[in-house]
Amino acid sequence: MVKPVPMPRNGSPGEPAMPGDLSWERQPNRSAHEASAYETMAGIGRRLGGRMVLVAQQAAGEDGAVALGFDPTVPNPARMWNYWLGGKDNYAADRELAARVQEIAPAAPAGARLVRRFLGDVVTRLAVEHGIRQFLDIGSGLPTADNTHEVARRAAPDARVVYVDHDPVVVTHARALLGAVAEEEGTGVVRADLRDVDAVLAGAEPILDLARPVAVLLVMVLHFIPDADDPWGIVRRLTAAVTPGSCLVIAHAASDVGIAGAAQSAAGRYNERSSGQVTLRTRDQVSRFFDGLEMLPPGLVPISAWWPERPPGARLTGSQEAYCGIGRKP
Repeated sequence: MVKPVPMPRNGSPGEPAMPGDLSWERQPNRSAHEASAYETMAGIGRRLGGRMVLVAQQAAGEDGAVALGFDPTVPNPARMWNYWLGGKDNYAADRELAARVQEIAPAAPAGARLVRRFLGDVVTRLAVEHGIRQFLDIGSGLPTADNTHEVARRAAPDARVVYVDHDPVVVTHARALLGAVAEEEGTGVVRADLRDVDAVLAGAEPILDLARPVAVLLVMVLHFIPDADDPWGIVRRLTAAVTPGSCLVIAHAASDVGIAGAAQSAAGRYNERSSGQVTLRTRDQVSRFFDGLEMLPPGLVPISAWWPERPPGARLTGSQEAYCGIGRKP
C-alpha cells in the first residue's frame, strides 16, 4: 500500500468527511454526486469482496472523483505505482506520466514488482522468524494482490494489521474492500498524515497493542517527505513509541546507485506533474533512519541485492534502485 506530499492533515478545517466514516454517511446535505459516488462504491465494494479492482475511482467516475476531493487529471503516486504493478486502478494522466518516466527509467515496472516482493518477503520473515504479530503499514497505497494482512495471516493467522494513508481514495477503497468486520478480524484503515505521528499512533491503537512488538513498515514512502519536514525526526518518534523487539522496515528511492545523474533525471521527470514530489537520498542519508537500531541481515542494501540469488526482473539501473533494510529495536 504509496504516498504523496503535501498531505492534508487528518481532520483539518474544511477537509471533506470520508465515505466509510459514519459521520459522512449520516450527513443530510450531501450533493447528488456525493451520494451517488458513495452508494456506488459501497455497493460494489460489498459485492466484490476481496477482488482488487478500483472501487472508489472508476466505479464513481470523474464526478465521484470530484466529490471525493481529488482531481483525476493530476497524476497521483499511488495510481502510478498501481499502473507499474499491472493494475487497473489508474487514470490516463497517471499512465501518461508513468510512460514519460519510463522513457528515462524503463525498468520502473520491474522495480515496483521487486518492491512488492520485498514487502511480502519481509512480512513473512518477521512473522515466522521473529514472532511479530502486529504490522503498521504506513503509506500503504492502493490495495493490490498480496496485501500486508493477507501475507501476514498466511504466516500467522492471528496477525493484526493497520494500514495508514493520507489519500482519501486509498482509504475509501481499502475500507470498502475490507468490509465492516475488518476491525473484529484485526485489520484497520486509518486516514492520517505520516508527519502527524500522534494521529498515526492514535488511529492504530484500537487494533494494535503498542506494548507488544510491532513492525513499522515505511515502504517507498519516506522519499515523499522533504528534508524540510525532518523525515528522520518522524522516524525517531515512531520507533520511540514502540516496544523493544519491534522492527522498522524501510524501502527508499536511491540517489547514488548506478549511472551518475540517472536517478535525478528520472525523479525530475516524475516531479514535473505528480501530486507527490520525490526526494532521492544517498545510502548514508537512508542509514540515518536506522540510528539506534540493530540491522538484520543483509543490512541496508539496494533492492536488487536483497536476495542471495538475484530474482527474475532484478536487473535494474540506478534510476529504479531503492535502499532496503530492517532494523530491530534492542
